[in-house]
Amino acid sequence: MSPTTDSLYARVKEEVAARADRLWDVALALHREPETAYEEHRAAHLLAGELEREGFRVERGAAGLPTAFVARTGTAASADEGPCVALVMEYDALPLLGHACGHNLIASAGLGAALAVRAALGEVDGTVLAVGAPAEERGGGKVVEVEAGLFDGVDAALMFHPGVRDWSWAPLTASAQVRVGFHGRAAHPTGSPTEGIDALGALIQLFNTLGVLHRRLPGGSHIQGIVTDGGRATNIVPEYAEGLFGLRGGTTAALEDLVEELRSCAQGVARATRTKVEVTDVGGRYEHFRDNEVLSGLFARHLDRAGIPLSEPEPGVYLGSSDMGNVSTRVPAIHPFVAIMGADGADHTPQFAEAAAGPRARQVMLAAAEALACTAADVLLRTDVPERAWASFRQKARAGL
Repeated sequence: MSPTTDSLYARVKEEVAARADRLWDVALALHREPETAYEEHRAAHLLAGELEREGFRVERGAAGLPTAFVARTGTAASADEGPCVALVMEYDALPLLGHACGHNLIASAGLGAALAVRAALGEVDGTVLAVGAPAEERGGGKVVEVEAGLFDGVDAALMFHPGVRDWSWAPLTASAQVRVGFHGRAAHPTGSPTEGIDALGALIQLFNTLGVLHRRLPGGSHIQGIVTDGGRATNIVPEYAEGLFGLRGGTTAALEDLVEELRSCAQGVARATRTKVEVTDVGGRYEHFRDNEVLSGLFARHLDRAGIPLSEPEPGVYLGSSDMGNVSTRVPAIHPFVAIMGADGADHTPQFAEAAAGPRARQVMLAAAEALACTAADVLLRTDVPERAWASFRQKARAGL
């Protein structure tokens, strides 16, 4: 009998159910003690410990990040030998709001999937990785992990995200943080007005210029900025002013074009105002998310068995950005959204944080854990699945999608 029959999926379901209370305890523990980007020491310790207890070999401090880890199981000596699945866990919280993005559920579902697939399949011919990925909200832990080669040899990177919609994949844009600093010359605005070069005036002019630019940007692209340094006193012409700009593009190529547009506008303003300007990236850039239809289709079918049907995203709607995009442009990946509250709600709110510890969240987390584990089993046991996933991946890459 093939191990990919309904009997295997039933075994996965049993393994998740056997751990249901413990997985929910983990989700609530993370929720009670939220930790922000690169401060997730308790979360990483808890999750790595759970994996180690059930036989995973755990590397703490992966990719040089103290709150990252990689746990592995399987017969392969490396990810290059046989099929390899990475179950991705996020666990950072938002400042002041706690787990208002539901990362406590992402972590518990990924943990449950990793434990269930190992228990159901045993030591498979291949590799299962459970990847602890810190700082998704700010800092881009997965950007660092990708650059360190942590996902090299992976055939499928799997995770889910709680939300307010049931969508089979995530329309996530590419994003970057860019700092623009103008240097002028200080002077007394009354006593020596002609001696001053107003750096703040230049920054304000940049905002005005970007307002004109914004009207012709393509769908999925926008620029949002704040003033981070506007001078020190009203009786001094500001010699330095600085703004921080968040840029998003529907694709990574569109983001790169937008960054160059910002740079060009800043340089033009500097020439017009006789200031000097510096334009610098802040942190790593998040790439757009490239959904793998083969894998997301399998996940959707498995989740449907739990009574949660998924649909395609609404055209023209974007849900922000994630460093999972950087993973998805290297290996086949999924990032479905599953609702834990109604569509009239929103994440990054106190109401969403409350929902992330509610009864619907428990149901969704366990259903997602089961669907992720079944999808992982498909990749590990059906040779056609990684082959078709990579073919789809390469087709989208050639098309620039």
